[in-house]
Amino acid sequence: MLTRLSLRLRIFLFFCALAAGGVGLAAGALYFGWARAEPALPTGPFVTAFIVFSFLNTGMAVVVWLLFDENVAKPINTLAANLRLRAHSGVESELDLDAARYLGDLAPAAQAVSHTLSSSVMDTASAVASETARLQAEAERLTALLTEIPVATIMVNERMGIVLYDGQAADILSGIAPPRLKAPLVDYFYAADLGRAKSTLNQTGAEVAFDLRDKDATTTYEAKLKPLDGAGYMLLIDMPKAPLKPEAARPLVYDFDLLNAGDVTDMQDTALSELCFVAFDSETTGLSTEKDDVVQLGAVRVLNGRIVEGEVLDSYVDPGRPIPPASTAVHHVSDAHVAGAPDFATAGRALHGFCQDAVLVAHNAPFDLAFLRRAQAQMSVIWDHPVLDTVLLSAIVFGTTEEHSLDALCARLEIIIPSDLRHTALGDAKVTAEALVKLIPLLEGKGLRTLSDVIAESKKHGRLLQDLN
Repeated sequence: MLTRLSLRLRIFLFFCALAAGGVGLAAGALYFGWARAEPALPTGPFVTAFIVFSFLNTGMAVVVWLLFDENVAKPINTLAANLRLRAHSGVESELDLDAARYLGDLAPAAQAVSHTLSSSVMDTASAVASETARLQAEAERLTALLTEIPVATIMVNERMGIVLYDGQAADILSGIAPPRLKAPLVDYFYAADLGRAKSTLNQTGAEVAFDLRDKDATTTYEAKLKPLDGAGYMLLIDMPKAPLKPEAARPLVYDFDLLNAGDVTDMQDTALSELCFVAFDSETTGLSTEKDDVVQLGAVRVLNGRIVEGEVLDSYVDPGRPIPPASTAVHHVSDAHVAGAPDFATAGRALHGFCQDAVLVAHNAPFDLAFLRRAQAQMSVIWDHPVLDTVLLSAIVFGTTEEHSLDALCARLEIIIPSDLRHTALGDAKVTAEALVKLIPLLEGKGLRTLSDVIAESKKHGRLLQDLN
């Protein structure tokens, strides 16, 4: 059982046991001397000696423990966290050898090993970067090509979950619900139309032309469903209007790992690297979750351990009241920005649609969630998603004694926050997503591999959020 406790707590308990053992031995020795004295001696001096010794012994144990904690336990935790950063997140910050000066040769040895490993990793990274640049260039050419063709293209897996969509498809999907990789097609289109087309294709093995209605059966598109070699299907939808101009093209959004997606498992038992997350943030008229209102919402999707480029939500929100100048000075959102923007109920429903089947992630999540849950009735939705807080994830990885502000966490993970995006909803959501991506392998390295593992560990640090709020 003790192996599940943190190193610092185990050391603290060790010193408690030493102090208690010393007091017990002193009590036994004093009683042994008193019991064998002839004639019988008064007990008062023995009791006084025992009490004085107990206080002095406990005080000495506390002082030695504090010194040991500060100069041994904390540096070991810091050294371990830094090594995990290098091993799992590619952060190349120098180890603090001065803080670990009482650990003998441990820190220099760790530094030498990490430098040796880093050199080989850099060679591999260089090759990967070159290949990535080539693939990126090909993706850009493919995007431009698809933009010129007046057909919306959506690739789906065997479960009819979205694997890829182009700019034209994004236009169609966004008119129904926020476009999302991994989302089932039935979130956008009439299930019966898709079911008949898939059944016919499976019987004939050839592409099927059919009429496809949106999920509310209000708009009909001419569509084709084609089988793919290996697994999955390609859905092609004729555009009801002229194709987009190249300069207006949206990026091609895809994750081919979704083609081989396995059976759907309980979210709590799913590996962190396989979950869908939405990192979000809000800017408000003030710091009261009961009296203030939201003026801006931003969100970013993270899927299979990667940020999904092209899937973002960024919206001003009309709070229905003047924005205090002191708040505008922080987030730079003024009354002019929110003029004509949707109200919070409308913006909140859009965010809810964007977050379907996802784990919510925020830095100091109770603050942002309080506004959403306060307006549930007006939004006609329920915010019952699982939630992770990067404040608590930071505490799990780096220890509770470190600073856990968003700026401190990003500095530790070598994430750059552009000054013009700090304290904007989308800017803070993006860096929160980047922090999450780097924290996931660190959490897995500590043996926390599923959502339930992380939530259980997070509860041990809940006091941090209480103090923060």
